[in-house]
Amino acid sequence: VGEALELARRVAGRAKVVALLVDPDDALVSDVMRQVGPDIVQLHGSETPERVAAIKALAGVAVMKAIKVETKSDAAAALAYKDIADLILFDAKAPKGAVLPGGNGIAFDWHALEDVAPRVDYMLSGGLTPENVAAAIRLTGAKAVDVSSGVEKAPGEKDTALIHAFIAAAKA
Repeated sequence: VGEALELARRVAGRAKVVALLVDPDDALVSDVMRQVGPDIVQLHGSETPERVAAIKALAGVAVMKAIKVETKSDAAAALAYKDIADLILFDAKAPKGAVLPGGNGIAFDWHALEDVAPRVDYMLSGGLTPENVAAAIRLTGAKAVDVSSGVEKAPGEKDTALIHAFIAAAKA
């Protein structure tokens, strides 16, 4: 929480602060809200719709629910959250044994969103890079995208040139 607070202070007034939490208990949600004060809570675990509603009520801010996608039926799970979460994040399903729930650099078949995407407010994630983000946006109609490993020169190390290239490609 300490590192998150420092990062939030650096961007105060210039960017929205998003707290990414995985299956948090109420104590963690309360601590993050009190100490960091994010604008949005992103839930990237196996939270049920009921749990998302409880976290949203406790946090008192917008909630984004990550849906891990490999197939159309995975994407359809977003419908259970459409009236609870303020935004859905469609992300690639992490490979078995992955340490992180996201940021693994894996894209999913974007056609899996065809039936669901028009029915929910969403952001697209999962294996996006400067090379594929424009195609992903064209195919899915995504109005917002999220990137992590796609702009890294090494795990956890962002590359400024890749970030600029990603933004330019996303705007194209």
